[in-house]
Parts: sequence; C-alpha cells; structure tokens
Amino acid sequence: MPPEAPSAAEPQVGLRTLWPYLRSHRSSLIIVAALSLVTTAGTLLQPVLTRDVLDGLGAGTPISASVLGLVAALVGVAAVDGFRHFLLQRTAEGLVLTSRRRLAGHLLRLPIAEYDQRRTGDLLSRVGADTTLLRAVVTSGLFDTVSGAIMVLGAATAMVLLDPLLFGVTLIGLVIGLSGGIFFARKVRGMSRDAQARIGEMTAAVERSITAARTIRASRAEARETTTVSHSAEQAYHAGVRIARLQAIVQPAMVTTIQGSFLLVLGVGGARVASGAITVGDLVAFVLFVFFLVMPLGQALNAYTQLQAGLGALQRMEEVLVIPLEGAGDPATVAPASGPVPPQPAAGRPARAESGAPAIEFDRVGFGYTDAEGRVGEPVLREVSFRAPVGTRTALVGPSGAGKSTLLSLVERFYEVTSGSLRVDGVDVRELSHDTLRSRLGYVEQESPVLAGTLRENLRLATPDATEEQMRAVLVAVNLDELVDRTPLGLDAQVGEGGVLLSGGERQRLAIARTLLAAPPILLLDEPTSNLDARNEAALRSAIDTVAEGRTLLIVAHRLSTVVDADQIVVLEHGTVVATGRHTELLDTSPLYRELAAHQFLATPDPA
Repeated sequence: MPPEAPSAAEPQVGLRTLWPYLRSHRSSLIIVAALSLVTTAGTLLQPVLTRDVLDGLGAGTPISASVLGLVAALVGVAAVDGFRHFLLQRTAEGLVLTSRRRLAGHLLRLPIAEYDQRRTGDLLSRVGADTTLLRAVVTSGLFDTVSGAIMVLGAATAMVLLDPLLFGVTLIGLVIGLSGGIFFARKVRGMSRDAQARIGEMTAAVERSITAARTIRASRAEARETTTVSHSAEQAYHAGVRIARLQAIVQPAMVTTIQGSFLLVLGVGGARVASGAITVGDLVAFVLFVFFLVMPLGQALNAYTQLQAGLGALQRMEEVLVIPLEGAGDPATVAPASGPVPPQPAAGRPARAESGAPAIEFDRVGFGYTDAEGRVGEPVLREVSFRAPVGTRTALVGPSGAGKSTLLSLVERFYEVTSGSLRVDGVDVRELSHDTLRSRLGYVEQESPVLAGTLRENLRLATPDATEEQMRAVLVAVNLDELVDRTPLGLDAQVGEGGVLLSGGERQRLAIARTLLAAPPILLLDEPTSNLDARNEAALRSAIDTVAEGRTLLIVAHRLSTVVDADQIVVLEHGTVVATGRHTELLDTSPLYRELAAHQFLATPDPA
C-alpha cells in the first residue's frame, strides 16, 4: 500500500520555501550571521599574524605584539564561535518546533477524506522524521554554506595578494576535485525524499501492528506482521545505503582534493621559496590560507548535500501543507444571506430553529465517496429525503451498508453532499462554517474513541470549562459514576491508550457523557448502545430520555429495541429511503422493517 495519496501536482520547493519557517527566527539568524562574519575575520587574520611571527624570528625583530595578537585571535574566535554555535543550534531547534506546530496544526484540520486516503504512520513520519531534517538545513546547510563561502572568498583574496601564481596552481586542483563532488551532491535531494518516504512506510507498518497488537496476537500473526515491518525496514535500509554510496564517492573526492592541493602548494611553493620569489613566512601563511580555503569548501559541499536532503524532506511536508484545509472553500464564516444562523445555546438549554423549520432536513440528497484524484465513485446515497422536526427523535435503521452512518457524517460535514441539499435549522449546511454548524451538534461515533489521558481530559474535550459537578452529573446520567469511585484518583484516573483500561461499554458511555456535557441542541448518535449489556442499555436509554427533552435526536440503531418509541423511524436500504413511520406503522407497511424486527424478536414474521 502506498505511503501517501498521489497529488495532482507536486510542490516545487527551494530556499524561498524556507522563509515562512525562518521568518519568526530572523532576529537570531541576523545575530548568527554577524557572529559568523566576526569568526571568519578572526580566522583569516591568523595566517597573517603567523607570517609576521615567522618573519620576525628570521629578521630578529620583536614579535611580542604579533604573538599576543595571534593568541587573542585564537581565543576570541573560539569564544565567539562557541556562542554562535549555541545560538544557531537553538535557532534550529526553534525552526523544528515551528515546523512541527505548523504541520501538526494543518494535519488536524485536513478534510476527513484525506485521512481516508493516507496512512497514519506516514503522516506521523512527516511530523517527526521529516521536520528533524530541517535542523540540518539551518545548521549544516544554510549557514555552513554561507559562512564557508565568505571564508573561501576571504582566503582566496589573501592568497591572490600573497602569490597570484601559487593561487592559480591551487585553483586548478580545486576545480578538478570539486566539480565531481557538486555533480553528485545535486542528486541527494531526490534520494533523500525517497528515503524519507520509505521511513514513512515503515512507520505506518509499525503503527498498524502496534494499534492492532491484540488482534495480531489472537490471530497468531506475529511472524507475518514482523515480516511486513521487516520488509518496510529493508526498503528504508536500501534507500539509506543509496545515499551512503553517493556520499562514499563525494567524501573521498574531497579528501583527495584537500591532500592534492596541499601537496601541490608545498611542491610549487618550496620551489618559489628556493628561488627567492617568496619568503618562508609567506609560504606558511599561504599554506594556512589553503587550509582555510579547502576545508570550508569541503564543509560547504557537505552542507550543500545536507541542504538538498533537508529540501527533500521539506517537499514532503509541503505536499501536505498545500492540501486545502477543511472549510477553506466555505462561502461564509458568518451568517449567510439565505437565513440567520441560530444563536449558540447556553449549556443545558437547546435553542429551537427559526420559523418552525425542521432541525434537520435531507432534500433529495445523493452522495458518493471520492478517490485520491477527486473522482466521485458509485453512489452510496440516492435521493434521500426526510425531515427531523425540532425536539423529536428520529431513528435510522436498515441493513449494514445501507448508508445510515454516512448520513450522520454528512450532517457533521465530514463530507459534502454530491447532489441535493442538507439543511440544519432551515439553512443549507454549505452556507454555514464548520464551527458554526458543529457548535449545534453533538456526535457519538459507532466506535467511540477515547483519548489517552484521564477521565477529566476526555470529558472536557468539547467543554474545557466544565466544572467538577457537571462532569460528575453526566457520568451519573450514563451510569458511569462507579468509574470515578474505582480509584482514589477519581476524575484524574488514566483510561489508557485508546481507553484500553475501560471496557467496551464504558468507552461507549464515556463518549456519550462527553457529548452530553456539551449540551448541544442536536444529538447525533451512531449505535449508542452497540457495546452495552441489557442493564446498561436500559440505564443509557433512560439517560437519553432525560437529555432528549427539548433536543433533536438523530439515532442510528441496529437494536430496534432502543428506537421503538422514536417519533419517527426512517428505513434505508441500498442508500435509499424505503419507508418512514413509527414502529407499529412500519410493522404493517414495511416488509424490510418487519423482517428486521422479527430477527430481533420484536414482531412475528408474516406467514405469507
């Protein structure tokens, strides 16, 4: 399975793409740049002072000033460079933090359809591994390249002033050695992006195995899953080896270039000293400048390689960041022109719709899921029409795959209707911002997720200001108050990863309590009693009866016993509405409903 959904057009990244990440750190970067100039100047001063010391010794003139100057330059450069290195590393860590915040914030606001098409592990890898490579872009990449270029320019200028002929000889050797290194370094970006993609695949495979650890153990599939993870790890290994192979070509080339340049300078320079063209001090200074020329060139080439690797990771991040956020195309984030947005109700007091409009209205709604390329697939819903009046209870029943849960997803605008219209309180949901719409909805999923953390953190997910009394009250309402008394920690008791320390029924009731605490005027319940025993189902039905007063409920149910007293039951089959009515009416008018009821011992099947 591919690690990511294909995109229509891959974003082109370069140094300009880095600016949004660097903008908030520009003050620190300016200071680092200034300190780099200071260290470069101090470093370039050292060969000159060394030459003065050697020439002074040969001529018998005082050298104390030159020696003190050389010591001061050495100590000063070390101190300034140490502070520069710390500031640069801190800035790089800040860049990683900024990029992770930006990427994580974007990921959490992507359209739900994007999560359907992408692997969670690959998205996690982009936030973790890919953002880490940006650190090298600043430390080893951007600034080492710039500071190395300044050092090379300064050293080359001094070498020309000392001996133009010797500089020409040095330059010929460097050009030959560096041209090959630059050629190979340009290939690193693509290889790095491929390596990060393979790491994303491996992370996705590990994430899948850990998430389903109990199922894998029960199925005795540990060996097969280990093989799957190992295969992904091998792909990441081979991608890393390809980069290592390329670096194995670049690094020896640089070492050979450095050694050859020194040998060439010593040979030609020795001959020029013997001829009297230059002094020994000039030769020593020139050799030091060669060192300050060649080493920064090597560092700059390595930095360029790191920069290309970082830009490869940045491209993977940008592939996600260019995806429009959920609601990016909303025509309105305030009250739409077609009607007033109902005000946000106070907790516990749901607001009624304006002008007698139904709370929820499906009007010839059609829907089909889209693939990664935006093409709409086979219809899941066809011409669905029904109304849920304010303050009533509407149940959605039918065989598995009939489209019941999809209807709730459309109300929440996890997906957009393909045809027809869906209105909440008389307003088309597409004319409401997602926040405005969801502030009026409470949604309990069929597989209700419980977040790792405490009971308190889970309950306050939608209502962060809820009081202790309010939280305890909703727990009592769903017959979950014994959970608080189970340990001395009370509401601060841990629920485990995914709520593993709770039973299935407790997780379901905790999710319902979390929704009830927000007290929305419209409740969407997807199989609220699917994981409950008979006793807790009865308690939860009583709790729902209590909170349903004055609220609109839209309930998906397989257990018809939970909806026999609903004000309206909508029967769906193959994505269409085949019957609507109350329980007793449908037993007489709907063969499908009668069959469903008979299987659950709620009716006697028609002998005919």
